[in-house]
Amino acid sequence: MATNDLKIENTDIKTAPGVELSSEQKVIVGSILDLFAGKPSLPKLRLWSDEAVFEDPITQARGRKQYEPQWTNLFLSLLSPLQYGLKAAFSEIERLHHEVTSAGNPILMSLKTRYVVKGIQKETTINSVVSIATDSAGTITKVEDRWDGSLPDSSIANAFRRLNAVSVPKMVGVPKNDEEDAKMGNQ
Repeated sequence: MATNDLKIENTDIKTAPGVELSSEQKVIVGSILDLFAGKPSLPKLRLWSDEAVFEDPITQARGRKQYEPQWTNLFLSLLSPLQYGLKAAFSEIERLHHEVTSAGNPILMSLKTRYVVKGIQKETTINSVVSIATDSAGTITKVEDRWDGSLPDSSIANAFRRLNAVSVPKMVGVPKNDEEDAKMGNQ
């Protein structure tokens, strides 16, 4: 897993005192930071297992067919068929802070990001605790993005999160191959 092959942009990984990441963990964390910065690519998503889970307060995506579209974004088809990732919905994405607080499994990271929604120019800042679990081969099996450190636990919220995971893939296209991905500027 070389960052050059994946074109990972976030290579300056900040860690808490006493926390040291292996080179493989740095690749994983860098790829996740790229996804949160609106810079997805198929090679970065290949670091995930086919059965991986992505959870945040608005989705519970299980498996590649559900989690890949979450990174390509719901607004992709509405705003521009040539934009891919969170940049399709947000005119600005600015990472204000990140710090890996545990190099265990899962890797834990605090993340603070400012987003500006395209069109309406609404600004929001999200403080997250991101948990990244991997299997013994170093493949990502689960990513949790806990806004303000938690995920919803009500049955109604979870029903909407599951609905989002099923409906977004029906509305959002993911590049089918590296050539399509490259046309979008991701490789």
